[in-house]
Amino acid sequence: MKSLFVIFLVASFSLVAIANDRPNILLIMADDLAIDGLSCYGAESYKTPRLDKLAEEGVRFTHAYSQPLCTPTRVQIMTGKYNQRNWLYFGILDPKERTFGHLMQDAGYRTGIAGKWQLHSYDPPDFPNADRRRSTGMKVEDAGFDEWSLYHAWQTEDKGSRYGNPSFDRNGKLVGPKDGEYGPDTSVEFLLDFMVREEDKPFFAYFAMALPHWPMVPTPDSEAWKDPSRHLEESTEFFPNMVHYMDKVVGQLVDGLEAKGLRENTLVIFYSDNGTDARITSKFRGKEIAGGKATPLQTGIRVPLIANWPGTIEPKQVSYDLIDASDFLPTLADLAGTKIPDDWPTDGMSFFSALRGEKGHARDTVFFWYDPRPGWDKERFSRHIFALDHHYKLFSDGRLFDIQGEGFREELIAPADMSEEAKTAKAKLQSVIDDNLSGPMSEAAEKVVNAFGETL
Repeated sequence: MKSLFVIFLVASFSLVAIANDRPNILLIMADDLAIDGLSCYGAESYKTPRLDKLAEEGVRFTHAYSQPLCTPTRVQIMTGKYNQRNWLYFGILDPKERTFGHLMQDAGYRTGIAGKWQLHSYDPPDFPNADRRRSTGMKVEDAGFDEWSLYHAWQTEDKGSRYGNPSFDRNGKLVGPKDGEYGPDTSVEFLLDFMVREEDKPFFAYFAMALPHWPMVPTPDSEAWKDPSRHLEESTEFFPNMVHYMDKVVGQLVDGLEAKGLRENTLVIFYSDNGTDARITSKFRGKEIAGGKATPLQTGIRVPLIANWPGTIEPKQVSYDLIDASDFLPTLADLAGTKIPDDWPTDGMSFFSALRGEKGHARDTVFFWYDPRPGWDKERFSRHIFALDHHYKLFSDGRLFDIQGEGFREELIAPADMSEEAKTAKAKLQSVIDDNLSGPMSEAAEKVVNAFGETL
């Protein structure tokens, strides 16, 4: 079988032709990075040459969205469902759900995952009502993955570091901590070993990358790394180093596939789980931009999406299609030549046609049900329900914002200043909100709770 490698790098797509054989797939998702983190989108604080090259030689999506925080996005991307359908708690994936791992296994793929899990147990033991939630989520061996190497897998304490001197659960065995190792390098080594094996099945590999998530610590390219005692030193000053190393890690994966003669048959896709950390201010298109992670602001949800597949995706493509996390699962089904089972309701729309350089992606709105409670450190959060299109964003409380453009524009429109176009858009987006709230909802989503799980 001739294998094709599809790499989901979490940031931009565009396909022109597709071969007869099913592709291999690698989905790479950065952790805490809006479009202000990549120079190909207009970032001026960081240099990301490897990702910029992938965008230059492939397709860059300008209107890709995620949820504002990691678990909401991870649950959505893996199940193809909006959060109100299956939300339980922060750091938890309902063990009754099926994931894109199951989908790809059933389609005959080998499946592997590396990086962060954080979907089984989250609250520390002394957090109020933690006993109700600890160890209630899904374990990776039940999530459709044949092999894994994961940080933050099952325990919520004594996790060790995801960066310097890391610890991983690798196929059920604890590996590390090991002095002098760097977690992202260990994940890349695992993924390359998994991907380049000679097998008679295609593979689906999911890289839930740690970078550039807090804690902000030195990378092996930082001057501070030369002193082993500083490997876990925390400072926002190291954030640019982490972004640069994220770009380097992407290059390591591409180079590894190139060395094995697999690059021509590889689709690389890069995406991100939410916006940049609020402690970080970045220069973006001549402006100082504060990170919007965890907020429903455009800085919290507008993320990169890049796709690259030499000989298949034409270079220098820019797509303005609306994409959200629920769209990946049906797209994977199309790439794998399989169907989502009838008893698996999903909210996503395949953007397979966009990968082929064709029109036809049907999404003209994106819906958000966002409430990361209950969970440790979530006291400051509240529920936000909203919908958006290319030009406007409407909240369930009636606020309408102008969000036109490729950056982070977000201007509140006063009712007295609302144009006929804005009124029409508001009515359309209100219908999207109403339709989604009238459908099936999880028991947890029907309640409004505080961070401790107590009903308000």
